[in-house]
Amino acid sequence: MTVVGVGGYVVLGFVSMVLLVLAAEVVVQRVVRVAKYYGVSEAVIGLTVVSLGTSLPEIAAHVVASSQILLGVGDPRILSATVLGGNIGSDVVQQTLLLGLVVLLVGGFRFSNKFLLRGYAPMIGTTLLTLLLAWDRTLTRVDGMILLTFFTSYTYALYTTRSDILQQQGTSPPSTAPRRDTVVSAVGLLIVLLAAHFLFRSVGFFVARTGLEGSLIGVVVLGVGSASPEMVTAIVGLREGAEGLSLGTLIGSNITNPLLGIGLGSLLSTYHVPRPLVYWDLPMETVTASILLVYLLTKDDIGVMLGTIAERFERHTLQARFETIEERHLGRVGAALLIVLYFVYLLVRVSYFPEDF
Repeated sequence: MTVVGVGGYVVLGFVSMVLLVLAAEVVVQRVVRVAKYYGVSEAVIGLTVVSLGTSLPEIAAHVVASSQILLGVGDPRILSATVLGGNIGSDVVQQTLLLGLVVLLVGGFRFSNKFLLRGYAPMIGTTLLTLLLAWDRTLTRVDGMILLTFFTSYTYALYTTRSDILQQQGTSPPSTAPRRDTVVSAVGLLIVLLAAHFLFRSVGFFVARTGLEGSLIGVVVLGVGSASPEMVTAIVGLREGAEGLSLGTLIGSNITNPLLGIGLGSLLSTYHVPRPLVYWDLPMETVTASILLVYLLTKDDIGVMLGTIAERFERHTLQARFETIEERHLGRVGAALLIVLYFVYLLVRVSYFPEDF
């Protein structure tokens, strides 16, 4: 590794990050305007079009890895572990760290029933389905077909019942030239993906020689790197006042990644599933998402219960606060807990699940 090589990758990483931010800002602006022009909810756009676009790095990684497995290039176990670890790692990052950051920056967010039922619940179901199919430590072509079938069905159902999932957000006016804005957003999204690709290459240059297992490199490095488009798109969405697009992108990507990414890769070549993904990563992802969903759906009831307890101890001020807790509202405390949860997940992963097979 030469000094010139290191410097070159540092410059590549910096330029890639700048392009990533600028291009993502253009994409979000144009997509929001086009969505408003056609009267489509920003959350629906985030759950489908943008989430599919920002998931292209994961999808492309599966196609490349599966092609190499079919051609006999490289160890199929290492290829499987790395690409699966990157996919699941990206989902965990988005579901905990990035979701927490988005809500924390907004100051709190109210989830509608429609969003929870059509976005968040399918995300949990997707993770659980992937876990069940991978439990025997292999993902076959039949498993891949099942995942792809669920992805097609979900996308069709979402578009055929595409009433507002979240209230329209933001102050951007509807587009006056939707075709032009669509083309500009498509070009911008391509730049986002290319920038993310080169950013990931620069990161991988410095960590590829650590000697870590394939799935751990995937979870820690590929997961964070491949989640960068969703991260930037979500943050820029907040700047535009389009919280619905931000949340829709994160949740939609967590549905697209396993169903389309892992489904396509499994269909092409089959995968060897590393032990940590079955016994820690996927279960942790499923449990944490389920806990948050139950919390959001029952928060109002919990507030009433806590208010009753506070009343018995004559803590009337505390009682009033508990009783006015807004149902399905995730505040700064809940968002901070999601962020802490990610680092706890990562610490346990590195400490107790270092080996793949």
